[in-house]
Amino acid sequence: MEFGQPRTSSCEGLIPGLPDDVAVECFLRLPYTAHSSACRVSRSWSSLLQSQRFYSLRRTLHRSSPLACLVQQSPPSSPDDPIGKPAAPAMNHSIPDGLAQSYSVLVFDPGSLSWARVPPIPDFPDGLPLFCQLASTDGKLLVLGGWDPATYSPLRRVYLHDFITGKWRRCAEMPGTRTFFAAAGADGGRVFVAGGHDECKNALSTAWAYDVGRDEWEEMEGMSQERDECEGAILGGGREFWVVSGYRTERQGEFEGSADVYEIGEGGRAKRRRRRVEGAWEEGKCPRGGVGLGGVTEAGVRVVGVVVGGRAVLVGSEYPGGKQGFYVGDGKGDGNFGKFVRVEEVPDEFSGFVQSGCFIEV
Repeated sequence: MEFGQPRTSSCEGLIPGLPDDVAVECFLRLPYTAHSSACRVSRSWSSLLQSQRFYSLRRTLHRSSPLACLVQQSPPSSPDDPIGKPAAPAMNHSIPDGLAQSYSVLVFDPGSLSWARVPPIPDFPDGLPLFCQLASTDGKLLVLGGWDPATYSPLRRVYLHDFITGKWRRCAEMPGTRTFFAAAGADGGRVFVAGGHDECKNALSTAWAYDVGRDEWEEMEGMSQERDECEGAILGGGREFWVVSGYRTERQGEFEGSADVYEIGEGGRAKRRRRRVEGAWEEGKCPRGGVGLGGVTEAGVRVVGVVVGGRAVLVGSEYPGGKQGFYVGDGKGDGNFGKFVRVEEVPDEFSGFVQSGCFIEV
């Protein structure tokens, strides 16, 4: 289908009576929340809405929606069930207070100040894998790894959520088991993972790239050192995958200030060139949820931050166990952000503890 080329017969087009270029303009004005319903109308509508060209056109014309996807504690299923599901059986892993609970993906739109929840993964109807990582590429959300919420066993599984169809699909598993690793997605259908630790809690220095279109993993050059509990981010105008801080096996919890940086080439492919950067992060400080935000904090307890287009979203509480506050700050164009304004009247069902998050443009 060629955009901008009207059909000779008005009854053969996407919308009867309209040239296709006009019809495409109508579809461009649809909010992303209506796409899954529109896909069910006809094959031609579904083909258009799911095409990479239509997605690129939405972004070029600023019709896309920049959103924050957050791993958030799910609301209780009943007043007598404060954590939303029964406790998992005891295993050899320690679960911090407040984390042995049911989690789901929250979608927050800082432009309209609206909230929504992504349907659960069919394989995990009662909640996301614990400590899973989120990443996005080309409008698609990926959930990587984590622990099985029923057994606390580490997982290699990867799931992709398509906001256009509203459906999940299982992807090729990660090569090897890793937990608390860095993950980030770039344009071109690529997602990168690095670091973390294996089943024996040995910190890892390996890095891999996932190709969404081919459903394949490719190993990248190893990092300059092991990095457990590191943080991943796409920086440098979308051309660099940064793996920030973390610690080595023999230095548990001693977060370092260095980073490993991978260059990203055309189509999202990681180049062979990798460099080490010293002083990229404050030593001794956990980088989770703070890379790319300049270290800003507006809440008192464990702030999670996500850069969303030209804005930044912070989520945190004033005291342990407190209601989570949402803060939105506008970018200044130099990588910094202005004053963060607290969002008033956050619905109770979206005020649970936030573990991590990522940016997505739908």
